[in-house]
Amino acid sequence: MSTKLIQTVPVLPTSDIDRDIRWYKEKAGFEMQSRDDMYAVLKRENLYIHLQWHADTEDDPLLGGSVVKVFVKNIQSVFEEFVKSGTVTKDKLRSHTPWNTHEFGFYDLNKNAIFFVEDVY
Repeated sequence: MSTKLIQTVPVLPTSDIDRDIRWYKEKAGFEMQSRDDMYAVLKRENLYIHLQWHADTEDDPLLGGSVVKVFVKNIQSVFEEFVKSGTVTKDKLRSHTPWNTHEFGFYDLNKNAIFFVEDVY
């Protein structure tokens, strides 16, 4: 069964999740869908923005490479495509994460993280 590409979601860095959730609600009309201390999912109609906390240290910079999540159905075939091309190794697929996904990721040449994610319901 082939993979169906569904949507991309930007994951934006933040040093203050509470502040940024309020800003996105007041200034851009996004509502919080879920959150924890390190991550928040915001939604407005069919648009999503994810916020990810960073410590703004050398090991965890606030600014640097971006993150893009590509949501799919049937992740296995696209995962096998990236294994075959040498982009990822066979051990990179994380199945049944605590946040109910199957996912894998890699970095592009500019250190941007690209994740392919399948929601598991």
